[in-house]
Amino acid sequence: MQPTLLIVDDDTSNLASLVKIFERLALRVLPATHGEEALKVLRAHSVEVILTDLMMPKVNGVDLLKHAKALSPDTEVVMMTAYGTIERAVEAMRAGAYDFITKPFRRAEVERVVKRALEKTALLAENRALKAQLADAQRINPPRVPWGIIGNAPVLRRVLELTQQAAPSDATVLLSGESGTGKELFARALHGMSLRAEGPFVAVNCGALPDTIIEAELFGAEKGAYTGAHSTRDGRFSRADGGTLFLDEISELSPHVQVRLLRVLQSGEYERVGGTRALHSDCRVVAASNRDLRQMVQSGELREDLYYRLNVIQITLPPLRSRPDDVPLLADHFLRFYAEKNRKVFEGISPKALRRLVDYPWPGNVRELENTLERAVVLSRGAVIVEEDLPETVLGGGGARDVLTVQLGTPLEEIERRVIRETLRFTDGDKNRAAQLLGIAKRTIYRKLE
Repeated sequence: MQPTLLIVDDDTSNLASLVKIFERLALRVLPATHGEEALKVLRAHSVEVILTDLMMPKVNGVDLLKHAKALSPDTEVVMMTAYGTIERAVEAMRAGAYDFITKPFRRAEVERVVKRALEKTALLAENRALKAQLADAQRINPPRVPWGIIGNAPVLRRVLELTQQAAPSDATVLLSGESGTGKELFARALHGMSLRAEGPFVAVNCGALPDTIIEAELFGAEKGAYTGAHSTRDGRFSRADGGTLFLDEISELSPHVQVRLLRVLQSGEYERVGGTRALHSDCRVVAASNRDLRQMVQSGELREDLYYRLNVIQITLPPLRSRPDDVPLLADHFLRFYAEKNRKVFEGISPKALRRLVDYPWPGNVRELENTLERAVVLSRGAVIVEEDLPETVLGGGGARDVLTVQLGTPLEEIERRVIRETLRFTDGDKNRAAQLLGIAKRTIYRKLE
């Protein structure tokens, strides 16, 4: 059965040209000159992909997107937009659009985007059919996230839910947050839960390579392109074809490389360093930065159009200090891992040492906690990690904290519980004193902690 493409454009000449292009590709093409007509078509026909203009009278592209997703959630929507409305197109992608292309566009570009959208709908349909067969054969448990992401804090669970929502799409994802919060783990999770999971996962640290090398590392280089280029070599975009390319520390790219990166994000095309032949890469890009990219745009360090291309879906990873209840889980995991790696046997962590770990604010986040546990495993002479096995930085930063940091969006009940727990640590468990400090009744402490 032929897949169906609905094309919506109030510019009749442009609409006619697009209809001709896609009819030659053996697609069933349905034209519409405005959003209301498109909705009538969508109610009467099964449509895999909608290619629509963004700016239209009455029912514009964003309104059509919302109505289409309500009528047919599996239908993919591609936006056509002028350069001056790119920001609105990005907003549309956040609302569920598959991709957008900027007018004027080349025939090859619009064909490529629509074909990829059709491939996605076909894969999703196949995936649903397989899941239905599995569900009939056996009761299946909810999927786990086996990429080393450990924790039960509400703020982490919300980030995981957003990751699971974003994973099946091809939209570019920007992972932001402090150093050491696990950006590569989340990038691997996005890849592992995506339709590209069988393809390669390729990572590159943009801040670890000088400008003279990063360009060749990303795009490849022709023989003789620079001193030492004795043969033609492929870059990371080529190696990531069909999979996911993770660009860590994206903020460190030079303006020249930013221009080249923008082009490949827009069209999928690039040339090797020293080359002239256009190459193509079909990879999903996940970028990461611990810097404020919007501030970099304002200061002129980052191109605004590149920022919008990278920031289609932003996932902000929480610092470890915002989820102290996860510290014991992480500490136990690292203890077991490094004990096995160093062929040592441990019974666990002493209560006092564990309290030090929970009370420490962890400016280096999960990475610092991992390094601390590795050091403790290597240097400990007993079967239990005790306070003396911890570094002075943790011991000096331990004890009760008089400042509590919470992530915006943390439920009020969770904040209350954490404030009570931290106050009890400060009073060494004295509930009467804790109640006095907090200005509440002692029975309220019991009720809030239940």
